[in-house]
Amino acid sequence: MESLGARAQHRQGIAAIIPAYCEEKHVGEVVLRTRAQLERVLVVDDGSTDQTALRAREAGAEVIVHPKNLGKGDTIKTGLRHWFDRQVDFVIILDADGQHRPEEIDRFVAATAPPAQSKFLVGNRMNDVSRMPLLRRIVNRYMSETISRVCGQHIPDTQCGFRMLHRELIPDMLGGAERFDYETEMLIFASRKGYRVDSVPISTVYSDEVSSIHPIRDTLRFLQLMRRYRKGKQR
Repeated sequence: MESLGARAQHRQGIAAIIPAYCEEKHVGEVVLRTRAQLERVLVVDDGSTDQTALRAREAGAEVIVHPKNLGKGDTIKTGLRHWFDRQVDFVIILDADGQHRPEEIDRFVAATAPPAQSKFLVGNRMNDVSRMPLLRRIVNRYMSETISRVCGQHIPDTQCGFRMLHRELIPDMLGGAERFDYETEMLIFASRKGYRVDSVPISTVYSDEVSSIHPIRDTLRFLQLMRRYRKGKQR
């Protein structure tokens, strides 16, 4: 009973951030399923031109809307500032397109509940790659190996956006890139502050979601980011 009570108390200190851009088709269901796991759920609508914000509110999420599209990095940072000001203990981040299963939030909760010491967790899909498109599998492995070397620790799935971090990391996460490369910088910031980045096994889900990643532009951003950090430059 004591351990169950401690787990429930731990869960009360966790809040969710769902960054969203033009996800009216999926965001409502994602919010409903996330609210079944956590009481506090925030959707940050990054300047969508559809009904994303409305669908999120109808599903019971708190919603912040960017007046224009700023990029996923700035969208996550808006959510981090929001929950940091409200004194939550942990923040969990998951995508709005249904690629992450909210039911697996419980795996993150269990991995951070006392007496565990994990402060930063990233989902790991690489034990379940049969449903991952071959090109994504190759790119994920290459990028994860490259980023792991820069971080000085092994992170099996650096491209996974399903992650959880303790509030003490948030101040160091409020700078850096504006777009998708920010998720890589999060790992570098944490590593250079001496934090261990742990992994939680999650499912690989691909359905009808359309990636917002621009193959050429965002690959160039990644290469520039790696070049900068390999030279030892700071933010």
